[in-house]
Amino acid sequence: MPATLRISRIGHGGDGIAETNAGLVFVPFTLPGETVSAELHGERAKALAIVNRSSERVEPPCPHFGACGGCSLQHWEPTAYREWKRQQVVAAFAQRGLDPPVAEIISCQPASRRRAAFTAARDGKRFVLGFNQIGSHEVVAIPECGILVPEIANRLETIATLIAPLVQPRRRVRVAVIAADNGLDIAIDDLGRVDDRSLDALPGKISDPAIARVTIAGETIYLAREPELTAGPATLLPTPPGFIQAVASAETAMAEAVLAAIGPAKRVADLFSGIGTFSLRLAALSRVTAIDGDVASLAALERAARRTQGLKQVKAIQRDLLADPLTARELKLFDAIVFDPPRAGARGQAEQLAGSSVPIVVAVSCNPATLARDARILVDGGYRLIGVQPIDQFLWSAHIEAVASFER
Repeated sequence: MPATLRISRIGHGGDGIAETNAGLVFVPFTLPGETVSAELHGERAKALAIVNRSSERVEPPCPHFGACGGCSLQHWEPTAYREWKRQQVVAAFAQRGLDPPVAEIISCQPASRRRAAFTAARDGKRFVLGFNQIGSHEVVAIPECGILVPEIANRLETIATLIAPLVQPRRRVRVAVIAADNGLDIAIDDLGRVDDRSLDALPGKISDPAIARVTIAGETIYLAREPELTAGPATLLPTPPGFIQAVASAETAMAEAVLAAIGPAKRVADLFSGIGTFSLRLAALSRVTAIDGDVASLAALERAARRTQGLKQVKAIQRDLLADPLTARELKLFDAIVFDPPRAGARGQAEQLAGSSVPIVVAVSCNPATLARDARILVDGGYRLIGVQPIDQFLWSAHIEAVASFER
């Protein structure tokens, strides 16, 4: 029998939360203040009908809303949605006893996401390229997607046709696509065993001039030209299936916040540098030491630096900063530190920074909870938290980026 639930708030994951005698129940695609008729499945529920509708509910623009597991907040009025996201950052810092100035959120627009990770699957004769259904491993076909840049969105059928012959029955294959400035970079992983003839035939099937590169498990199968991405004065060279910031305008906003915080610092270390998203921009004004654990990313960074005129010295060092963070003694070499760690944060590196004398630290993160944890460590070590800039890079999702700046 359906239960009647009243939604009190939206949780960190973007689901509506109902408080019941049995505990909290999470109900996707609902909004605060709504009453819903729902089918219960333990601590989760599926809304069957909206009994009392929120005045903040709007018509979701995507026809896949409710089936696709992404963009789960597109039914929320934009101003309320953006303020909720900003408050997630405020709340994360408050939980650590911190109350920094948190700026208004910087938003991104629909049709702006230049990086996407699809799943390709074959069940019997049916092949599908799309995103996972919410709460399931089933793949929802996505013939159109309103968050993707047109360069990707308009070629979903082309990508599916290219990949379909490679996917074996009951296999889930990851397909990462980047819309570089000069064409699509397609990286295929988890194929399993593939007939050699299918692989050999793949390059000959690529007739779309918009496709720049195709890699399988990191090996280049087809190369028309090396993918490139403009980053301030430089051109980044993404590595397959390399990480890049998902939205160009969001990357620019993050970089501007980093550069503003760094100021005139002469010696800067960019920790977890990747392919040089911040390093090469910083090098226009400062000598930069870029440190990352991935050899391919650092090689791409060094090649990009060599191609860019007018940069100050850029030194690349391979090091696993999660297992072996820079020590307080090593940090003495720098006037400023930028660190952009994985989602789990960088507790060990933050602890070393807390014991250092570096005048300026800038932290970039896609996880407000671990950012706030690392900020607490820095503040306890004597840093002053100047402010936090939230950036909505993942439109209509619960994810949010933030840049926090600190001074001694």
